[in-house]
Order: sequence, then structure tokens, then C-alpha cells
Amino acid sequence: MPTLATTVDGLKLPNPFVIGSGPPGTNGNVIGKAFDEGWGAVIAKTISLDASKVINVQPRYARLRSDSGQIIGWQNIELISDRSFDVWIDEFKRLKDKYPDGCVIASIMEEYNKDRWCEIVERVQATGVAAFELNFSCPHGLPERKMGSAMGQDCALMEEVCRWVMSVAKIPVWAKLTPNITHIDETAIAALRGGCQGVSAINTILSVTSVDLDTLRPEPCVEGYSTPGGYSCVAVKPIALRMVKECAEAIRAHYPDRSLSGIGGIETGADAAQFILLGADTVQVCTGVMKVGYDCVKKMKDDLLAFMDKHKFETISDFKGHSLQYFTTHSDLVKRQAEARAAAKAKTSGVVTKDTEWHGDAFVKQSDALASN
Repeated sequence: MPTLATTVDGLKLPNPFVIGSGPPGTNGNVIGKAFDEGWGAVIAKTISLDASKVINVQPRYARLRSDSGQIIGWQNIELISDRSFDVWIDEFKRLKDKYPDGCVIASIMEEYNKDRWCEIVERVQATGVAAFELNFSCPHGLPERKMGSAMGQDCALMEEVCRWVMSVAKIPVWAKLTPNITHIDETAIAALRGGCQGVSAINTILSVTSVDLDTLRPEPCVEGYSTPGGYSCVAVKPIALRMVKECAEAIRAHYPDRSLSGIGGIETGADAAQFILLGADTVQVCTGVMKVGYDCVKKMKDDLLAFMDKHKFETISDFKGHSLQYFTTHSDLVKRQAEARAAAKAKTSGVVTKDTEWHGDAFVKQSDALASN
């Protein structure tokens, strides 16, 4: 009988489904709701030491729909948590008391300042959270402070910050990577070289979802203006899968004992299976929860178990990265196809397809070629 229970970086999880950092983990109440519904872990909305600089606008989402009305893309210009650091400290403590076995992961973001990074790590881990996720990847907001993707796009900078964090962290640390970069595998290696136990990929893709053809204004429109924001939902899944694959290959080659959390358009158990097949240990869902609610995890778990049962996989590790072996170069594909066609031609060479093709000198050989045993 397959099981979804898994252990990642020493974290014992009942299943690999994790609430991704964002609105679904915006306070203690909703984090508790996620645990009640059966999520394996919850990553809280990103926090910093000073929330006073965080000012959100309304509206802050723009959605892309298919012709049938289905939401397939979701742009957001939402910033990190605007709730005070002290409030979060209290809520982390209460969550630990109420859900002692619940895996709460704190997402943190700070400026390029060693003292601030060390302070936030030491104060948050004292609350009993299970792990950290370092937000090096928010594509909008506060770039002037070198926060988010402004830091995650600089491998040297990110590695240095990871070393600062790891000098004081006593719990597992994941680095959340930006997709707004040419080679995501390089940033993954930088974070792991800096000492992180794992990486998460991908965060949202910098985007402009649409322009209103009546008002001629881009969306989401705030007082007549907009700004590029982070793109998520099912439309980003192919890009996320490719980047997860690249991270997984880099991890296998350089840090095989490190972990990978896959993110990007995951809304079903089948989606989750694909990310795990390409090397993810866990899968994160954020926009999917915003679309349909926290209880979506029940069907995702059932569907993933059904997939595992179909293929006789007992544990997540049984198929983690299984499909990586089937990637190769285009030149190798050409070679393989040429060899396959040559083999097929050789196999059918001399096979009689019409009565006029029989020859007395090769009669026995032709007869053999037509036999199935």
C-alpha cells in the first residue's frame, strides 16, 4: 500500500503537499485551516523585521482566462506581509502550541545587511518553527533595497547571504529561487554552496498579463496605472517543470544530499506527480488554493496515491527524479531515431509483402521472415 509520508531535510511530513508562501499563509488562522484540511506543511507569507515599509494597493491581481472562462494565469503585485514582526512572532508561538506536529516554515526576506538577516533568523527560530525559506525571488516591490529577486539574480550576493543565515540557523533552510534569470541551475548551486539544505523553484514570473482594450490601461489598474507583477497558475507549469528539471540535475551532480521543492501551476495530483518525477521532494501550491480553497489537497492526495498504486510505487522516493533519465540532447535524439529506423529497416529487409516478391533461391529465408516464432 503506497504512502505519502516523507522525510525531507529531517522534516517528517504526512504528505509532500505544502502551502506556498503567499496569501494562503497570511496569518495564524489560515495556517491552522491548512493543517486542519491535511496539508503536509505550510510556508507562511514572507515577513521582514520592519513591516512599515510594506504598503499594498487595491486591486493587486489580474487574471487570464481561457475562452471557456477558466482561470489559467494569475498576475499579482502583492508585497510581502504588512503585519508587524512582533505579531508574527506571537502567532508562530501559538501555532507551535496548537499544532505541535505541524510543520510551519517561515519565509523571510531582508535587505543586504548581515545583522538584519542574522537577527530575523535567530528571533524567528526561537518560536519553534520547523524551517526557513529565504525569499530571494519576489519579482516586484522593494528592489531598491536589493530585496527579493534583486538579490536572487546575483549569485555571489545570494551565496553570501545564505552563509550569513547558515551561520546562525539551527533548523533546515531552503532558498526560494527566481525564474527571472537565464540559468536557474547556477542560482541553485550558489544557494547550496552557501550552505542551504534545499532550494524551492520557481517563484512567479515577471509579467504583464493584459491591457484593457476599452480603457487602454494595463491590468491590474490602480488609479489608472500599473506595474509588472508576478505570474502564476497553470500557465506557468511548463516553464516551472523545465526549471525544476534543471535544478534537480544540478543537485544530483553537485549536492545529491540536498532537497528540492517544486512550485508552479500545481493544482492536481497529476501535476504533483510530474514535478516529483522531475526531481522534487515536495510540491508547493499557492494560487491553486486561492482559486478553489484549502480542501483541494484532499483530492490531490487521493490522485497522487492512485498514480503511485498504478505504477507500484510505495513511497515518494521510489519515483523522485525517475523521468530525468529520459532527457538528452537534440543531436542524441537525431542519432537515436536514425538508429531505430535503420534497425526497423533491417528487420523488415527481405520480408515478402506481395506474391511477386518470392524467389526460389531465398524461399526458406523468406518463409522464416514471415514466421512469428
